[in-house]
Amino acid sequence: MDPIEDIKAKLNTPSNIAIITHRNPDGDAIGSSIALKLYLQKSAHKCDVILPSEYPSVFNYLPDLSEVSVFDLDRDRARHILKHADMIFCLDFNSLDRIDPLALEINESTAYKAMIDHHIDPEPFADWYMSDTESSSTCELVYRFIELMGDADQAISLDIATCIFTGIVTDTGSFKYATNPEVYRIASELKKKGVDDYQINDYIFNSWTGRQMSILGHALRNRLELIPEYKTGIISLTKADYHKYQIGRGDTEGLVNYILMIKGMEVAAFVREMPHGEIRLSLRSKGEISVQDLAHKHFGGGGHKNASGGSSKDSLADTIAKFKEVLPDFI
Repeated sequence: MDPIEDIKAKLNTPSNIAIITHRNPDGDAIGSSIALKLYLQKSAHKCDVILPSEYPSVFNYLPDLSEVSVFDLDRDRARHILKHADMIFCLDFNSLDRIDPLALEINESTAYKAMIDHHIDPEPFADWYMSDTESSSTCELVYRFIELMGDADQAISLDIATCIFTGIVTDTGSFKYATNPEVYRIASELKKKGVDDYQINDYIFNSWTGRQMSILGHALRNRLELIPEYKTGIISLTKADYHKYQIGRGDTEGLVNYILMIKGMEVAAFVREMPHGEIRLSLRSKGEISVQDLAHKHFGGGGHKNASGGSSKDSLADTIAKFKEVLPDFI
């Protein structure tokens, strides 16, 4: 991490600030972005959050969510924000390919760029970095950032605390993985601020529709393959599945985790053929098995040791075959 004094100096004068996170934003991406926005606004900065693509409706309870700009829906507005930005905060991503067309806008911008992220091997496109791969989430890092700025006691409102807690809950799976002593301390401080942890968990995990349940049932009954000798399970969905069940953004969130609920399973893969033809992979593992290495070496992806993703230009069948072929090298 670069010295906090550098970013303090930059934030000493009210500025136009754009906050960007990755495509297909999850709870950590959205929560950290809005939390940082609400915090910086307290110092008279003009802040705008830009999401590359739409967000799951499950997060509609978050404050100020209706004010974010979605690049896919209104590119002119997003470009206007970036054109007039003095600073750009990049949250929860460490490479420009995670923001797709927005990467060009970032590269062309002369604004001061700051990155706050917890993924490995950050690309050198920012001027200031707060990068910690041991952190549970970017929301944890945003809380620590506010602490380093010397403002945690006074500046963290209930709305900010709710956003930060949301990101921590989603990236740790309700404190089941990627935890550390620091994240429990922060959760305690957020609870003191009045965070309703029960309600947030209820919003996130108990808001399924009947259609989403049908998707889950189909995936587990018809699209699950177990490979006991490698303690691995694979769920695959075809383009036809997406059409038949009208699968939309967020409908398959967490599907890969069901494989790890099966006794003896230590690696889980969710491989799907998107409606536009791209093959995407979500990988999860337990213990010392690094799906991050697997994703990076064979599927142009990355993430975390036990939670990563990637993509493939091969067919769905060929992608699954390749995954099975390389799997023994990582078990």
